[in-house]
Amino acid sequence: MSNKHYDILVVGGGISGAATFYEFAKYTNIKSICMLEKYESLATLNSKGTSNSQTIHVGDIETNYTLDKAKITKRAAKMIEKFCLQYNLQDKVMFKHQKMALGVGEKEVEFIRNRYNEFKEVFPYLELWDKEKLKELEPLLVYADKEKKVERPEPILAMGASNEYTTVEYGLMTEELAKAGQKADPEKITDIYYNSEVEFIEKIGDKFKVSTIGGSVYTADFVVVNAGAHSLFLAHKMGYGQDMGSLSMAGSFYITNDKFLNGKVYMVQNPKLPFAALHGDPDILCDGKTRFGPTALALLVLERYKGLKSLFQCIKTLNFDSNILKIMWDLIKDSEIRNYVFKNFLFEVPGINKGLFVKDARKIVPSLTPDDLEYAKGFGGVRPQVLNKTEKKLMLGEASINPGNGIIFNMTPSPGATSCLGNAERDIRYIVDYLGLEFDEKQFFADLTE
Repeated sequence: MSNKHYDILVVGGGISGAATFYEFAKYTNIKSICMLEKYESLATLNSKGTSNSQTIHVGDIETNYTLDKAKITKRAAKMIEKFCLQYNLQDKVMFKHQKMALGVGEKEVEFIRNRYNEFKEVFPYLELWDKEKLKELEPLLVYADKEKKVERPEPILAMGASNEYTTVEYGLMTEELAKAGQKADPEKITDIYYNSEVEFIEKIGDKFKVSTIGGSVYTADFVVVNAGAHSLFLAHKMGYGQDMGSLSMAGSFYITNDKFLNGKVYMVQNPKLPFAALHGDPDILCDGKTRFGPTALALLVLERYKGLKSLFQCIKTLNFDSNILKIMWDLIKDSEIRNYVFKNFLFEVPGINKGLFVKDARKIVPSLTPDDLEYAKGFGGVRPQVLNKTEKKLMLGEASINPGNGIIFNMTPSPGATSCLGNAERDIRYIVDYLGLEFDEKQFFADLTE
């Protein structure tokens, strides 16, 4: 049993929680901070390297990003790069790969050309690559028969970059953020507690009491909940966020038996689909073999590969009523979305999944066969897709609940890992004002922004 008080308490030891922990420890004048992690180590869920595409989402090749969103994402992505360079993590945690957005067919080729002309001012390093250039950079994108060098019949065009940091092992970066936070100022208390699953949070006077399942109790002046889908679960327990529900979407991957791509290849996003388009990535955990995905599958769990404990939590967090039903109906009545959902379900069915998946992946590598890849067992995570019951629609991007009384709940689907330091900055600016603390903005800008 413990009962300790902190200025700031962070719930959740993933990349978002660790980023908040780090920035408070290094750039504010707090005296004490702690982070509670429910499992035995940091980044065991969605921040783990096998649970995500290991991508720094800058906004340059993600074709579902508007230019305005790309400008915001670019700033946050630069913070990832600056942090890793500051702590000499290049080629250990952060890596350079070639990257591109590929258009296939006349309509997509025209889309890529127009997007390149629109985005090159914000991303001056972008290049436009035709089929002949792609033969040099990514030859397997070009050839329908790689042995006979028979080219695919469709026109293709890509916009991309060849000398940018593109890839991060976010699990390792989580550990580095926590380590840097604990070393930032030896006079500050920077505690991290493991095996500390939060059961309940309550406001008592001007403080918050945080109770864990193991019986430990902590109090804090301000609480930041960065616990993925569990953020909304804990918010609902306190009576907040009742206008929201959470739909858990799982992403799975397939991995090749050899290296098929030199860099990241993203496809043109269907604007009707709220989930990421199929892409191929060199996997830094599997000797550069190509990982294809993610798939998109609705699951009634808040955590993947952790048993069924979160099943009942997921059902509660869905917050089901007629408004949620309408949101789901509006999504599923669209034939493109309905077919997409059904097809992604089949991608999980042994015996038929590889053959079906390869048909989609051939849009990237037309010579790909079912023998070239395997379902990546144990890979993939769960992302909370927030459902807005008031507006009766699916919310895209991060969602946050701030009731204005000393607690914030953050839900961070993609690009949550890329935006972790930027999201932490947003919260810190609010919290230091709320608590009358100081934020070393000058040093923060020098360390983490351009």
